Amino acid sequence: MNQFHEIIKKKIVPKEELEKIANTHHFFNKKIVFTNGCFDIFHSGHAYYLNYARSKGDMLILGLNSDASVQMLNKGTERPVNPQQARAEVLASLICVDYICIFDEDTPFSLIQMVRPDILVKGGDYNIQTIVGADFVQSYGGKVEIIPLLEGYSTTNIIQKLKSL
Repeated sequence: MNQFHEIIKKKIVPKEELEKIANTHHFFNKKIVFTNGCFDIFHSGHAYYLNYARSKGDMLILGLNSDASVQMLNKGTERPVNPQQARAEVLASLICVDYICIFDEDTPFSLIQMVRPDILVKGGDYNIQTIVGADFVQSYGGKVEIIPLLEGYSTTNIIQKLKSL
């Protein structure tokens, strides 16, 4: 295993370690940004979204839906296309992503409670009423940011295009 692979692996952390990381960063008054998603087939829209999210704070923590969690979201029997470890490693290779935690639940609410982000970020296909954890984050003075979608990019559309070839 090379040095690059070791660095990637260190960014993928279990919940217990993530809680310690978040607490340490809060202690030093670092602004934590949190987002989550499946990130099944990584595309330009994802890159734009994650870099934009990271620009809002000192660190970006990403909650990644596990394979089982993706299945709970009714994205179809063929999803995810890429297994959770492969998705996590692709995301961990990005400079803008500081830590990744894979979660099995249908929502990242328990991670959001644990991390207590300063800023909770979701894409433009959400509104404040549909963002899991928005009320919680706002209850302690945190902010919720909705990042506009980069038009023309969608994992579902990519899959449909591939099926039609």
